[in-house]
Amino acid sequence: MENRFLKGLWGYLKRADIILWMLLAAISVYSLLLLRSVDTATGTSYFRTQLMATAIGLAGAVVVSMMDYAEIANYWVLISGACIILMIYTALFGDQVLGSGGVDARAWIRIAGRTFQTSELVKIAFMVTFAKHLDILKKQGRLEEPIQVILLACHAFIAVGLCMFQGDTGAGVVFFFMFLSMSLGAGVQLRYFAILFVLILIAFPILWEYVMPEYQKSRFTAVFNLEDPTVQMEGGYQQYQGRISIGSGKLRGQGLFQGTRVASNAVTFQQSDYIFSVAGEELGFIGCSLILLLLFLLMVKVLHVASMARDDLGRFMCFGFFGIIALQSVVNIGMCLALLPVMGVTLPFFSAGGSSAACLYLGFGLVQSVHMRRKESGGLRLRQKQPLRFVGKAKGKSKRLS
Repeated sequence: MENRFLKGLWGYLKRADIILWMLLAAISVYSLLLLRSVDTATGTSYFRTQLMATAIGLAGAVVVSMMDYAEIANYWVLISGACIILMIYTALFGDQVLGSGGVDARAWIRIAGRTFQTSELVKIAFMVTFAKHLDILKKQGRLEEPIQVILLACHAFIAVGLCMFQGDTGAGVVFFFMFLSMSLGAGVQLRYFAILFVLILIAFPILWEYVMPEYQKSRFTAVFNLEDPTVQMEGGYQQYQGRISIGSGKLRGQGLFQGTRVASNAVTFQQSDYIFSVAGEELGFIGCSLILLLLFLLMVKVLHVASMARDDLGRFMCFGFFGIIALQSVVNIGMCLALLPVMGVTLPFFSAGGSSAACLYLGFGLVQSVHMRRKESGGLRLRQKQPLRFVGKAKGKSKRLS
């Protein structure tokens, strides 16, 4: 039994992308160290929750990687339907979060006494369903037809619209960027993106005037007025405090578990949206640079897996995962540095949040599945060509054709 397990493990490791696994392991350990520091300073339990989510996520990643991603994608219609029902259920019956300035979101449901953000799971499902949609059009040679591009946009904007229905603007932005990265990777013509960009420019003033609530407007304006004492105490409070924490660490930081501002909880939501400020204060510029390097290497490796994929379907899935990591990294770090408005987007794999972490590991499992099947064709492993044989009628002996 033990030998069989060891052989299975060795066989898995030979097929898996070990460098990708090592990067994920380094990111996971780094995240747990930062959250352990927050727990030690504030008496919370984010570390334990993250550790449990990481263990579940890693197990899920291994299971998903052992499955053929193409077989999973065959159920894309069923997956899409289930996701729509889940998102609508969450918007109607999920836990409501109310905040100042008109914040009103229902993006979480309760499972076994714990909250779960359904959009995190739907992001991974979108990797599958949208990749399958693109793959079908690519095979049919219809990816350049205007009506098909419009249908692709409708596919994506269903997800974006459901996030807005929940009051979760940050998740909607992530879905939109996934749509862009996967569509660009699939070869959708640039003219369609130019048209989309023009439409956004036209719609933005209307949205600002008649649709966007006051708290979202204040987040945009705070970026440009962060030196105003009034803004520092209101709409720009988080960003102002986060920037101070990052700057206080200087080159090497105050030391892990030694952050005075971490202990005083000066930055609200430092365990999730502002985990980057914890790294900045306690580990300084070096610690922040390490986060950037690890995430950059992860994204580069994902694109490398995409380039080696056996088919377009696997390639598109990798582009989707890349879109999640790239957008969330840029937006989260940008808002921590007060370069972008606050959007409630977490730093992938680093921020506390069991549902976010566990679901990202599932996306990672899909990328590993693509890598492990890069030498297969049509779901079957390529084999060496065997010599042909025929049976001679006269003597009944087989002869080999070279």
